[in-house]
Amino acid sequence: MMSVPFTAVLGAKKRIAAHIHRTPLELAARLTEHCGVPVWLKKEHQQLTGSFKLRGATNAVLALSAGQRANGVCTASTGNHGRALAYAAKSIGTHATICMSRLVPDNKVKAIEALGAGIKIVGRSQDDAQAEVDRLVAEESLVTIPPFDHEDIIAGQGTLGLEILEDVPELDAILVPLSGGGLIAGVALAVKTLSPKTQVIGISMERGAAMIACLAAGKPVVVKELPTLADSLGGGIGLENRHTFAMVRDLVDETVTVTEREIADAITHAYEHEGEVLEGAAAVPIAALLAGKVAPKGPSALILSGKNLDIAMHRAIVSRTHPVYQKARSHA
Repeated sequence: MMSVPFTAVLGAKKRIAAHIHRTPLELAARLTEHCGVPVWLKKEHQQLTGSFKLRGATNAVLALSAGQRANGVCTASTGNHGRALAYAAKSIGTHATICMSRLVPDNKVKAIEALGAGIKIVGRSQDDAQAEVDRLVAEESLVTIPPFDHEDIIAGQGTLGLEILEDVPELDAILVPLSGGGLIAGVALAVKTLSPKTQVIGISMERGAAMIACLAAGKPVVVKELPTLADSLGGGIGLENRHTFAMVRDLVDETVTVTEREIADAITHAYEHEGEVLEGAAAVPIAALLAGKVAPKGPSALILSGKNLDIAMHRAIVSRTHPVYQKARSHA
């Protein structure tokens, strides 16, 4: 039995409907040609805060009691969840404190600051940031809303799966960025309930793919966090993981990793052929298709999870002057 029921996803859909955008699902002509089957893009990077995280954060904040809201909320984040929680907290009149490691890009930190949230930069990993969250909960009675391993977060993210199947009911596969598992757990719960034959495939980066390492180990383990173009996919899943590890293990059909060069190529493809600015984490499903690491047999959907990429980095990638391309040329 799932620790998060499908009814929670249906409830989340009603709860957050007035607070988020229903993002478009559009056919990608070039990827369709490349794969030989229809490929649809769920453009969740067009969400209000630039990523899917607003769904789960909004659902979790709206589920709080009045007393919990009065205390304020906190979380550890690689950027997008922190921005979403800051936005959701501000919208209902409570205060958010966001704890991040020094690996979080400056553009994401500034975006959170602009929403009026408190900022704490701690250590060089998501685990270091989480330790500060634990202190705030113990000493200042803040309410923690974690980025992925939380019933309301998972249910909120699962609304993406509902929307995709409402728009295109017959899908062979859905490719989902994979990090701590909140997004793919929710999406897989919705999809496998409504369309069991649809494959749910998790895509992560080679550098520090924590959930994939944990699945290989058969349990949550510590995985070193490494710099990557897919920085939003960084961080561990937590040794005390309560929900996402088991849900990913039981519901997700396949996991795939992509290289830094493949991520860069996917960001460039999205810009040149789709007119979309994507951060590295959002580009990994495109990377998997372009690299031939996933070969769908029928109509498929890719979740483009966010666009919160430093613009100077994006410029370097699409102009192919980023170090990831220089390294490739030096080894040619």
